[in-house]
Amino acid sequence: MPAQKVLIVEDDAHIRRLLRVALERAGYGVSEAGTAREGLSLVDIAKPDAVLLDLGLPDRDGLELIQLIKTRSQATVIVVSARDDTSEKVAALDLGADDYVSKPFDTEELLARLRTAFRHRLSTQAERVLVRAGNVEIDLDHRRVRRGDDTVHLTPKEYDVLAELAKRPDRVIGHTQLLRTVWGPAHQMHVDYLRIVIRGLRQKLEEDAAAPRLLINEPGVGYRLATGER
Repeated sequence: MPAQKVLIVEDDAHIRRLLRVALERAGYGVSEAGTAREGLSLVDIAKPDAVLLDLGLPDRDGLELIQLIKTRSQATVIVVSARDDTSEKVAALDLGADDYVSKPFDTEELLARLRTAFRHRLSTQAERVLVRAGNVEIDLDHRRVRRGDDTVHLTPKEYDVLAELAKRPDRVIGHTQLLRTVWGPAHQMHVDYLRIVIRGLRQKLEEDAAAPRLLINEPGVGYRLATGER
């Protein structure tokens, strides 16, 4: 099986070298670009399976590249940026980024996130309909949720929110995206609706709702369903 290909789009040569060494050691094929223009060209030429994208590029804002990459490629996009402002993370995720890693970063954690992204993409392509997180099992085909041996009865909105998180496990799904998908575009600013539903889900699914380990909050950004897979 050919090695999966990763494109690094980063203007800092030192960081590019650091990422290249770590990725090649992990068995990935690597290409790299120092500008947005080079990056978009390599998306077409190298056809990467994943793009590690810096936002602070010299010729174009990286946020603009997310949608451009997504329109011409099926590549997983992981933003790797020094911008740690919540609004930047929200914008990147809403534009289609699959994950967001803040600089400075740990290379082992970044590799783990990349492995997780690839694994879940394969699962999605295989139309996985059974998702497990801890002792919770979510059957997306039959709209059924179990905790241990017991069936969990959810409200329609609770199930719909959980299903959206389960379709992309271990990825942060933004507040706006969840509200738009579950409640509709007219309610995408009503974050309180989402908080109420998440509170109900935690009461029903978590061992300790006050210290959640499955339904994780990314403050100001969104929520993710933690499966524990790395």
